[in-house]
Amino acid sequence: MLLATNPLNGQTLAEYPALDNQQLHDAITDAQRAAPAWADKTYAQRAQVLRAVADRLRAHKDALAKTMAEEMGKPIKEGVPEVEKSAWCAEHYADKAEEYLARQVIASDASLSYVDYQPLGTVLGILPWNAPAWIALRFLAPTLMAGNTCVMKHDPNVPGSAQWIMRAFKEAGAPDNIVVNLPIKTPEVEAAIKDEHIAAVSFTGSSAAGAKVAAAAGAGLKPCVLELGGSDPCIVLADAELERAADVAVLSRVINAGQSCIAAKRIIVEETVYEEFVALLKTRLQRLKMGDPLSTGTDIGPLARADLRDNLHRQVLATVEAGAHCLLGGDMPDGEGYFYPPTLLTEVLPGMLAFSEETFGPVMCVSRARDWQDALNLANLSDYGLGAAVWTADAARAMDIAEALQVGQVAINGIVKTDPRLPSGGVKRSGFGRELGPHGIREFTNTKQIWAR
Repeated sequence: MLLATNPLNGQTLAEYPALDNQQLHDAITDAQRAAPAWADKTYAQRAQVLRAVADRLRAHKDALAKTMAEEMGKPIKEGVPEVEKSAWCAEHYADKAEEYLARQVIASDASLSYVDYQPLGTVLGILPWNAPAWIALRFLAPTLMAGNTCVMKHDPNVPGSAQWIMRAFKEAGAPDNIVVNLPIKTPEVEAAIKDEHIAAVSFTGSSAAGAKVAAAAGAGLKPCVLELGGSDPCIVLADAELERAADVAVLSRVINAGQSCIAAKRIIVEETVYEEFVALLKTRLQRLKMGDPLSTGTDIGPLARADLRDNLHRQVLATVEAGAHCLLGGDMPDGEGYFYPPTLLTEVLPGMLAFSEETFGPVMCVSRARDWQDALNLANLSDYGLGAAVWTADAARAMDIAEALQVGQVAINGIVKTDPRLPSGGVKRSGFGRELGPHGIREFTNTKQIWAR
């Protein structure tokens, strides 16, 4: 059984049957059998299905947001926009897939030479709990519009959210088994990856788990896309619009109680404005309200699990013990629920845990930089390379820094976010491959070169 537990009080919400080994392989076979007919459909026919799914997601957005709040603690005021964004993703690929996958003619010694993008078959998506609707549609929409069928292995923490997504496809009149749900426990994931009918794998999660997924996929010579952990730097230079930078940095850090791979986690501030910027951050963090995620006044809900909170507190204590200053938060709250307060750590140096490890919670660490070159060096001093932000009024310098950052995406004077129109992904321990945009939809296709005379 899969247990859905409410992080607000630790109580069991519901129990869901988990598939046994035979049922797991039967479900994958169902998706594989549906693949040829789905691949034969036109882009317009697939788009009709995806637009209907978007409509049903919007129709159930309040119920799905409530389920997410109950299963993993996302504040309701964040959950409803997440479902809206998921619907937009489905519509974006319905509109753009044919353009993104259009035949590409390339001149050569042939009379005609070109590249086609053809579906691979059945793709397994291994999804995390922290954005149950968005990350599901981020995987499903482009993969389906490319002509593949999908096996959705959602996180065991959010089985109810997975059922809402499946309901949207059913109510939309989607062909049977173009998406199948795979409610299994984590140890069974390797068997799913190794199933002979799985052509490729998409995984979003921790770097440690991603290494295991990559090893299992690689053993079967199956392509995979990995979107893994992040310790995203946010560089703030002395000429930046400090008030706006502080607003965005705090928003980025505390979305979903800080449980976001692309959150601004390491704030690197030029020395001449360091104290001023720390004060701006502290003022904003102090305003945030922890509480019931079903309340519209809640800014920060509980963390999804007790072990996540314990690990976060371990990182905070070790960082303070190493010499960092804790200006706000940093204590384990009494009472029920897996809450952790907004925490501000300053004078954080390389080698301290909050600098070198991914902190998955509302903990903001701030480091000094002598100048922009020092800030860039500190930003790149990480095993991770997912996203980064740069705040400065100097456009030329901003572009130079953006080009030099060892990450998959950079926001200049803005928030690092995922967007269906633009590719997202990382380097180093943040993974490989890309999701979203024209690059993402091509990941699970056969890039076929054809030469003719």
